[in-house]
Amino acid sequence: MFKQLLEKIIGEKAPGPSPTFSMVHMLLALDLMAEKTIGRSKLAYSLDVGEGAIRTIIGRLKEAGLITTSKAGCTLTNKGLKLWEEHKSIFKKKSKIVENELTLGTHNFAILVKNCGHKVKSGMGLRDTAIMAGARSATTILFQDGRLVIPSVSDNVTKDFPKAAGQIVTLLKPEENDVVIIVSADNMRQAEYGALTAAWTLINDLRK
Repeated sequence: MFKQLLEKIIGEKAPGPSPTFSMVHMLLALDLMAEKTIGRSKLAYSLDVGEGAIRTIIGRLKEAGLITTSKAGCTLTNKGLKLWEEHKSIFKKKSKIVENELTLGTHNFAILVKNCGHKVKSGMGLRDTAIMAGARSATTILFQDGRLVIPSVSDNVTKDFPKAAGQIVTLLKPEENDVVIIVSADNMRQAEYGALTAAWTLINDLRK
C-alpha cells in the first residue's frame, strides 16, 4: 500500500505554486526519520529543498498520520514505520559504491529492487529516467538463473565486469529476479536521486 498512499500524498493539490519536491524526497524523508528524530532544518538540508517545500512535506506526512512533530523534530508513527518497512521490503538495499567498469565517475550509488527482473526489457528506459533526474549514467543489472546479467550487453557480469560484480554481490546480495541499478552523477546526492527515481519508475511499471 505504500506506493498508493505516497502517490496520494504527493498528488494532493494546494493553493499557490506547484510543489518543488518529488516522490524521491518523500522516500528519503521517511528513510531519515526512520533512523532517528530529525529537525526541520536538518531535514531540509539533507533533502536539498527550501523551507516552503519542507513545510509542505512535513505537513502532508503529518496529515496522513505517518509522522509526529515535536520540539525535537519529526518522528515516524507506527503507521509511518509500517509504511517504511514495506518500502524497504521492495527497495531492499542501497549503497554508495566505488568506481568500477560500469560507472562513469567518482560519485556512484546502487539500489536493489526486489523481485522485479521480469519487468526489465533493455534497461534503457531506466537509464533515461535516471539521467533526467540529474545522473550522468545508469546501468541495470539482473540476477537471473543464478548469475548477474545486463540485457543486450553481458550474459555473465562476473566474467565481463569482475570488479562491478564483486561490489554488487558483497554490498547488495541480490537473489533470483532482483534488479540492481547503478547510477553515476556529479555528486552523491544526484546519484542517489537518480537511482531512486529509476527504481520508482520500475515499480510503477508493476501495475501495467
